Amino acid sequence: MKKTGFIYDESYFWHQTGNGALNLSSGGWIQEDIHAENPETKRRVKNLLDRSKFIKEFQLIEPRTATKQDIEMNHDAAYIDRLKQLSDAGGGDAGEHAIVGPNSYEIALLSAGGVLTAVDAVMQGEVQNVYALTRPPGHHAEFGEGMGFCLVNNVAIGAKYLHKQYGLKRILILDWDVHHGNGTESAFYSNRDVLFISIHQENIFPKNRGEITYTGEGEGEGFNVNIELPAGTGNEGYQYAFEHVVEPIVNQFQPEFIFVSAGQDPSRFDPLGRMLVTAEGFYDMSLRMKQLAEKHCSGRLVACHEGGYSTAYVPFCTLKVMEALSGKKSGIDDPFDQGYHEGPLYPNQMEAVHKVIGVQRKYWDL
Repeated sequence: MKKTGFIYDESYFWHQTGNGALNLSSGGWIQEDIHAENPETKRRVKNLLDRSKFIKEFQLIEPRTATKQDIEMNHDAAYIDRLKQLSDAGGGDAGEHAIVGPNSYEIALLSAGGVLTAVDAVMQGEVQNVYALTRPPGHHAEFGEGMGFCLVNNVAIGAKYLHKQYGLKRILILDWDVHHGNGTESAFYSNRDVLFISIHQENIFPKNRGEITYTGEGEGEGFNVNIELPAGTGNEGYQYAFEHVVEPIVNQFQPEFIFVSAGQDPSRFDPLGRMLVTAEGFYDMSLRMKQLAEKHCSGRLVACHEGGYSTAYVPFCTLKVMEALSGKKSGIDDPFDQGYHEGPLYPNQMEAVHKVIGVQRKYWDL
């Protein structure tokens, strides 16, 4: 048995976001181009795994399709119906930057189902951890609307399924996508059973979300951690945030299961972010999360692909995530490194982390 599972489906690459430019649809003064959230951002990950034969190191797991009842664990039934109507009609818009194409409803259910399949595979001991190359992504999707290329919130549905099906009470969701995981935050803002940590670029998307003062409410107060980092933060800044905020809080929470919303858009080549994380930086974050999972929950971890819009660089960043989770080496070096040297840990990055510490000290020993 291979200890790391890999979930994908060709249908994930058939979700159509249409032509546009970056995150906008074409029209007016915007000349037709390739939309940022296009199939190649994910398909090229699978291509690199196949081309390198590294895919042989993983347990391939076929995703099941989530039911409407599964999706209703986190989303309004009327919204789900509207999503299906748009999909059946050939497409439309399910919210802010949430494009629906033909068959997107069925593909979204298969994407969410990939996470449910991953949870079952880990909980039933088929594998220790899973990387799920899910698409469309999910972490922006709110209860009653899609947002930011996301139609249904894959990880939130997975966490609620884990609680319902297996009764786990301490679930960690770590979201390192460059954009704030607003939909996931909303899903668990009053829930102390789920610790949500989002490490993201400050003031990028969505607007007015992800501020460090948003710490949860009611029973969930103190179980929502936002780490806003300044534009230009690279490997050193992310490592500093992990060492001084993420790891101490996770060690105190002692999770029974870990989800990672793995957006590879903090990379230094991403067109929708302004961070400088390298492929090796993603390896470091992944290894840290794997070690936390091994320490607290017998290695039980599911990483779900979220953003990442550099078609050239996302595959190499994702490869390094999968290397860390599996403990295997692909033999492929980062071809874009070319003598690139990480910058130092700048004072503004340290200051940002210490502001988070100042807020979170009310709830955690930092």
